[in-house]
Amino acid sequence: MLTVKPQYAFGEDGRPTVDSEGVVPPNAIIHITLELVSWKSVSDVTKDMKVLKKILKEEEGYEWPDDGIVVQVKLIGKMEDGKIFVKKGHDDQEPFEFKIDEEQVIDGLDKAVKTMKKREHALITIQPEYAFGASESQQELAVVPANSTVYYEVEMVSFVKEKESWDMNTQEKIEAAGKKKEEGNALFKAGKYERASKRYEKTIRYIEYDFSFSDEEKQQTKLLKVTCNLNNAACKLKLKNFKQAEKLCTKVLELDSRNVKALYRRAQAYIQLVDLDLAEVDIKRALEIDPDNRDVKLEYRVLKEKIREYNKKDAQFMQHVCKDEQVRSSKGSKTGTNTYGHRQQGMIAFA
Repeated sequence: MLTVKPQYAFGEDGRPTVDSEGVVPPNAIIHITLELVSWKSVSDVTKDMKVLKKILKEEEGYEWPDDGIVVQVKLIGKMEDGKIFVKKGHDDQEPFEFKIDEEQVIDGLDKAVKTMKKREHALITIQPEYAFGASESQQELAVVPANSTVYYEVEMVSFVKEKESWDMNTQEKIEAAGKKKEEGNALFKAGKYERASKRYEKTIRYIEYDFSFSDEEKQQTKLLKVTCNLNNAACKLKLKNFKQAEKLCTKVLELDSRNVKALYRRAQAYIQLVDLDLAEVDIKRALEIDPDNRDVKLEYRVLKEKIREYNKKDAQFMQHVCKDEQVRSSKGSKTGTNTYGHRQQGMIAFA
């Protein structure tokens, strides 16, 4: 039983008879009998309310598809007016296949399907930013107008997860890591830095714990760790995630203290974080190791210019502070001391 006070019901005006429903007097307290018949879970896939997933049929289990996994789904795509623009895997068709995080479907659908379990059935609402954007798009059954919110009813038919690292022997881990690294390199060259970063992180997860590797394999994994953390640092710099770039370069330097690229990229991160003293330490160290490195020399020029800018700003700030203090001092002296030497009010002395 739900009790609703007047201010949250029909208030001072009440409500007249509507169809078969009786009149509600002014200032009436309403009693409502409710029964929860069912409920549907709705999740904010992108954490900005622009891709929402309502689960229509939930399945138990703990497995979801990872990036790079081929999924099989049944789907129907509709516009706001209910018009269907795509239909796949229905009417005796084979399920629709696509690979997660390979830009084979719109971004919102890709992200939502990645959160689905096998045999899960969901309704996905996708705002234009994660759908077809500001341009109209010719789809299988209709044209989707520009700036359209779209709706997909999706059933996850199946997917096959990659073999987990704990189920692999050491050589399989190294091979899987090498494959992910190459995928990351290809994505980086294509300017897809966020996706490349994920591949490099996946590489590291395969070989992060190397206590079971032979000495020769440890050398291989060390090289992979250095390369992938360096490449990931380059991704983070492109994505303006300077703190993460600094941390990744530090990991490289823990393995190879003379790595010039790591010193150079960490200095770039420090400059953006305005840790100019630390940036200078790294650049000087890099030039000690490789005095003719052109990129490091150019970055040193950038650093020196930054230092000049900040020194100039600091000098200007101190001038303003001194002027303000002198003005306050001048005003205070007017209330001054008397001939008997009583304390002046508001005076500030400068050494």
